[in-house]
Amino acid sequence: MVAFALAALLFLAFCTSVRQDRRRFSNAVLLGLTFLTAFSALFLQVAKLPFWAAVTVVVLTFAAPAFGVLALGVLLVRNGMTMVRKEGFRPANLLSLLAGLAIFALIALLVLVGVVGSPVLGGIAGTLTVVAGYISFVFFCFLGYAFLYGRIKVRGDVDHVVMLGSGLIGGDRVPPLLASRLRKGQQIYEGQLARSGRPPVLLVSGGKGSDEKVAEARAMADWLIAEGVPAEHIVLEDRSTTTEENMLFSRRIMEAHDPGYRCVVVTNNFHAFRAAMLARKTGVNGQVLGSPTAKYYWPSATIREFVAVFWEHRAVNLSICGLLAVFGALGTLAAVLV
Repeated sequence: MVAFALAALLFLAFCTSVRQDRRRFSNAVLLGLTFLTAFSALFLQVAKLPFWAAVTVVVLTFAAPAFGVLALGVLLVRNGMTMVRKEGFRPANLLSLLAGLAIFALIALLVLVGVVGSPVLGGIAGTLTVVAGYISFVFFCFLGYAFLYGRIKVRGDVDHVVMLGSGLIGGDRVPPLLASRLRKGQQIYEGQLARSGRPPVLLVSGGKGSDEKVAEARAMADWLIAEGVPAEHIVLEDRSTTTEENMLFSRRIMEAHDPGYRCVVVTNNFHAFRAAMLARKTGVNGQVLGSPTAKYYWPSATIREFVAVFWEHRAVNLSICGLLAVFGALGTLAAVLV
């Protein structure tokens, strides 16, 4: 049991951090480290396990990741092709395709190293593999905790339901992605109204883009009114152009209404955890709930969210990647000199 002491300590730190604030990215890292250290401890105990258990651990350690990477590459390439077909050939829609191709490119490079046997090429491939391993670890930390965060339920009444805007169709119409957020917000509104008779204020948040005829908030409010929500229960925040501004400007409106307000923020499920991090950053008093997203859209959108989170913590992430690259270069140099 001593072998699992570090994993237990990390899990305790994870639980403590989540209790303090669910919206921290450090929660995701602590969760990932808990699983990593627990599985490492289990692998070190493999000789003490029954035969069937030892075989299972060895397969999970070596075979499962290899087949998993291949399967992931195939799925990402297929999803990328679907995204291009359904959403158009734009950079944001190419992320899953590019990620899948990157996986196969790294596999091809590792195979080439085995054929050529060049120490320089081997060093480059090894360095890229280690850096990719770090990025993959951070990604799965993000993905795992985002899944857990998405299980949050609304408890008790709230004063405001903030719905984050997105681009409009034809400059003035609500697209399915945004309609999903509005429908989720309306469900919260109707549920609280039926439960306590005290309807929350529906705060629609989104400014007018350069290619839009009206502010997103205006189109969102019109959609809700058409669905039967009384106009007096809707407030518009129509100046924001980013998620951070959505949060900041909405917080000011809510504080002006009631400094002790309590709210929930609604966005799509792939965006919920990053939006929660921004809610924490801007001082919004509330958690973030996710609405359903089309399955084909989810992988590419999730990768986009991860890239944004990775970049927001670029000081740490780029420093670690840089150190790994330096160590790889030194290792390659040593191999060449020997």
